[in-house]
Amino acid sequence: MRTLRGTLLTLLALLAVARPAAADELVIGSKKFTESVILGELGQALLRDAGFEARHQRDLGGTRVLWAALQRGDLDVYAEYTGTILQELLPDELAPDADLDAIRAALAKRDLRIARPFGFDNTYALAMREDRAEALGITAISDLVRHHDLKLRFSNEFMDRGDGWPALQKAYALPHADVRGLDHDLAYRGLDQGDVDVMDAYATDAEIPHYGLRVLKDDRGHFPKYEAAYVWRADLEQRAPGAAQALRRLEGQIDDATMARLNARAKIDRVPEAQVAADFLAKALEVDVEVEVTGRWTRLWERTLEHLALVGVSLLGAVLLAVPLGIVAAHRARLGQVVLGVVGILQTLPSLALLVFMIPPFGIGAPPAMAALFLYSLLPIVRNTHAGLTDIPRPLRESAEALGLPPGPRLRWIELPLAARSILAGVKTAAVINIGTATLGALIGAGGYGQPILTGIRLDRVDLIMEGAVPAAALALVAQGVFELAERWMVPRGLR
Repeated sequence: MRTLRGTLLTLLALLAVARPAAADELVIGSKKFTESVILGELGQALLRDAGFEARHQRDLGGTRVLWAALQRGDLDVYAEYTGTILQELLPDELAPDADLDAIRAALAKRDLRIARPFGFDNTYALAMREDRAEALGITAISDLVRHHDLKLRFSNEFMDRGDGWPALQKAYALPHADVRGLDHDLAYRGLDQGDVDVMDAYATDAEIPHYGLRVLKDDRGHFPKYEAAYVWRADLEQRAPGAAQALRRLEGQIDDATMARLNARAKIDRVPEAQVAADFLAKALEVDVEVEVTGRWTRLWERTLEHLALVGVSLLGAVLLAVPLGIVAAHRARLGQVVLGVVGILQTLPSLALLVFMIPPFGIGAPPAMAALFLYSLLPIVRNTHAGLTDIPRPLRESAEALGLPPGPRLRWIELPLAARSILAGVKTAAVINIGTATLGALIGAGGYGQPILTGIRLDRVDLIMEGAVPAAALALVAQGVFELAERWMVPRGLR
């Protein structure tokens, strides 16, 4: 028990060191779609122009991740949509047609504030290819009832939102059975290639005119208005006087057509979101923003350090706990079955779900990703430690006992060296798994190689995807090589 307590304390210390130190900088977040990233860049630029240190945490997954991070204090501000607040975040407190004053009062109960909207309505919509819709005579959502065999592909968040597919299906009595979740950006490509018939879209998406899609009329008025506005913590006004005023400069400054053009510059013309934001602010508000340009090799170095931190800390913590657990499991059969069962269950949890589960105790960023990776690393190390010790031939065990060695020295000098090869194989397996799984940490702000992969998927940029995927694969190969060398050093020659 002393060993277990010590290893847990060591892990917590490592996580505390890995957590970024508190600073005076303001953190603005954005969801994993281009428009939200642009609004995040605009907010960061306005805060910096007002003299504040500001950092943009981009591509932070879905609505619930940012909402929880804002209330917890991991974020100071992010852009949210009124329809999302009404239908998804506070449906039990607000009527579907509640106005901005009602929203402001409900948010105030949570010590949150909301600005006036930017000026555009990015409502949900359903979209089809023009030729497909024309051939089937579909112009409105209600027309879909006559075509129950269509393939409907919606963003994963839309599949479960209060204003998403369940409510839409009920409102229009849609009979479709072939309905699945799909990444929003990939759905556009599937629609263009004919693999998807109907998808959810945002009214200001640049892909709608780019692909020549038909937006189906919401003839029963199911979707509310989705007017975007900055939402921030109430204490921001005391901690950073003037920050809220800086953010309010965008109130009423962006109409539907302007937002669509900004999205198109980023997604279709492939202009970096920071540059898109800077150009808009220079023209609309006469704000001069200096855009930081980071070279590919600099980005690669930064992402490598982030990825190594995620994998290294989580793997070290797992080794410190899993090896003792494996030893206990090998020497106490009944308890060992419980230990193996628990770590086996942890391994079956979906990686993305486990990342989200770690947010409440650790917040967003590297710590929850490290905690999730630590839990994922336990099974291969515990199992291989257990297997290595239990597979030691009985004559060798009896010989060690005949020599009169106490349990401690016998474990240290006989059993662990004999099981070293198996234990190292488990650690190597855990390391390789961690290197790949750590790319998902970018969804909760952990950085690493997952960041360019997520951005590349969102922007349909193969070069960015490869910027994260290739180094991750290379790091996995390096890790295997390192453990091969470690085996030569740690495992006695006669046992290799």
